[in-house]
Amino acid sequence: MDTQSLQAFLAVADTGSFSRAAEQLHLTQPAVSKRIAVLEGQIDARLFDRIGRKVALTEAGRLLLPRARQILVMVDDSRRALGNLEGHVAGSLTLATSHHIGLHRLPPLLKAYTGQHPEVRLDLHFLDSEQAYQGVLDGELEIAVVTLAPHPDAQLEVVPVWIDRLCFVCAPDHPLAGRGRLALHELCDFDAVLPGPMTFTRGLIEGRFAAAGLTLPVALSTNYLETLKMMTAIGLGWSLLPEGLVAGELHVLAVDHPPIQRPLGYLVHRSRTLSNAARAMLSLLDQAREDAARDGEH
Repeated sequence: MDTQSLQAFLAVADTGSFSRAAEQLHLTQPAVSKRIAVLEGQIDARLFDRIGRKVALTEAGRLLLPRARQILVMVDDSRRALGNLEGHVAGSLTLATSHHIGLHRLPPLLKAYTGQHPEVRLDLHFLDSEQAYQGVLDGELEIAVVTLAPHPDAQLEVVPVWIDRLCFVCAPDHPLAGRGRLALHELCDFDAVLPGPMTFTRGLIEGRFAAAGLTLPVALSTNYLETLKMMTAIGLGWSLLPEGLVAGELHVLAVDHPPIQRPLGYLVHRSRTLSNAARAMLSLLDQAREDAARDGEH
């Protein structure tokens, strides 16, 4: 099995389409079809059922899929290990981050990194934290800098760097803004606008309310915190936002409840050989962690 055929197989399996796989690989559709045909000939089994415009994995395809991912990760791992012998920081670094961290935490680090290592091509992906976790697990991403999961997979090395303190906020003209100190249950009389239901941050917030026997009255949700800030500012509901986002336009509510904090940090796969480029990035992130600890960030 050659790696090009396996890459084509994964691209078709992931996109569910030969044409989209061709676009992803910058190939023609016949070239992708030929690579799949070669692979099917090597294993003497069909990998896809083609029904009209739909493509579905056969039983053989489902069996090969996780193994194909492992093979390509091992090949990349070997290339990185050999490249690391030279000690040179160059090549490509595939890094994922959430929009919020990418906008509010990473810019100084990325500027320093590109200044120190101009020969590295930064392949930066903006993803929801949950997608980034899966990308590192699947071997598609070297590093993810994201909101950390409460119970991370044991295959991942997870390192907290910053702590985001979440503030209860509303618009200045919202009915809650005119009240004094609030009990948690009083918030439940009004609509909330919060991150999506499958996010780590939403799970953290829901857990606090559930522990108090309360159900969150969520009217609207989005994974983009800047959009949540806008929806809160125009009065669509109260929210919980990182304190760095709330200055100016929003009213901070005084709620009788221990602070809600979410850890932000990086994760890498324990079984993966990191490139020199990745190690250099982790060095900067570790320095940021030490700076945050020294400054008493909370």
